[in-house]
Amino acid sequence: MAAARKPLAWRLVPALGLLIALAISLAIGRGSLSPTLATLLPVIELAVLMATVFSSVHHADVIAHRLGEPYGTLVLTVAVTVIEVALILSIMLAGDGNAGLARETVFSVIMVVCNGMVGLCLIVGGLRYGEQGFRLPGANAYLVVLMPLATLTLILPTYTTSAPGPFYSPTQLVFVSFVTLILYGVFLYVQTIRHRDYFLSDSGDSHGEAGSDPTPAEFWESVGQLLVSLVAVVLLAKGFSGSVEKVVTAVGAPRDAVGLLVALLVLLPETLAALRAARRDELQKSLNLALGSSLATIGLTIPAVSLLAMVLNQPLALGIDTHDIVLLVLTFGVSLVTFGGGRTNILPGFVHLVLFATFVFLIFVP
Repeated sequence: MAAARKPLAWRLVPALGLLIALAISLAIGRGSLSPTLATLLPVIELAVLMATVFSSVHHADVIAHRLGEPYGTLVLTVAVTVIEVALILSIMLAGDGNAGLARETVFSVIMVVCNGMVGLCLIVGGLRYGEQGFRLPGANAYLVVLMPLATLTLILPTYTTSAPGPFYSPTQLVFVSFVTLILYGVFLYVQTIRHRDYFLSDSGDSHGEAGSDPTPAEFWESVGQLLVSLVAVVLLAKGFSGSVEKVVTAVGAPRDAVGLLVALLVLLPETLAALRAARRDELQKSLNLALGSSLATIGLTIPAVSLLAMVLNQPLALGIDTHDIVLLVLTFGVSLVTFGGGRTNILPGFVHLVLFATFVFLIFVP
């Protein structure tokens, strides 16, 4: 296991990330940054943030091996969601604010996960094994919750009349946040207790590769390291948010690209884990990671961002544009066909990748 091969690196990164985050915060607060350091600061923040994100996902993966499926992938998705919420809130509150960032990030996560990540996993597994099987009830459980959650949070706000534009009124926002949490909570109950077998790999191996289970000491060490990593990410997010805005402005990219960058950053380690699982012929675990990420993003991110927006009296635009609605509906339609038979191959993988490429293209050429 990775933790056994490089224990020193994985143990040092969370603490170093936290120390660097505190040092940067103090230096910026005192205004003691030199011109050279101020120029290099965005690069330093990005490098440290990436290392800390990978470290947090690594320790979440160690915990996942100990807990087994489906609890393992649940730990990974929750850790990624905490990172995502920290980045979204820091960018929303930076400078003049960005009322549409939560919408752009959540929509980007759905497109990255349901088209980019799923497409790559189907192609990687299909090229190696021809066809791969998965548990049909598990895939259906993800989709039957994901589709109404996405509709309630991203499509419906565009058509309500209590508030002008793509906004919910405060009462509507409270209601939608509440039902979002209820739906996600019921899904977790089904995933972890009621119908846990729906989400297990066909191989029946719920603890990963043989001999990879961590010892109790390694498990609790990873729990502590994960908490330190998440704190470091939250502190680093504030400084990184300003760097993201500057980079997007400097290259002349549209503001919607910020949401895509945040989604790609937080999902990169999880994407690598999903691809490794597909390469080991564990497509069900890949789907647990991929579709679970999109569910956690809506089920946890939207209520958290909505609460802070109401407390801080910040506007929160949720409704997506018409062409994005078309892409979202098409994505769900293709997903229903892809996961409708219990087995899949490279063809739907390439279809999903084309939809993801279309999404990215339309950000820059709307």
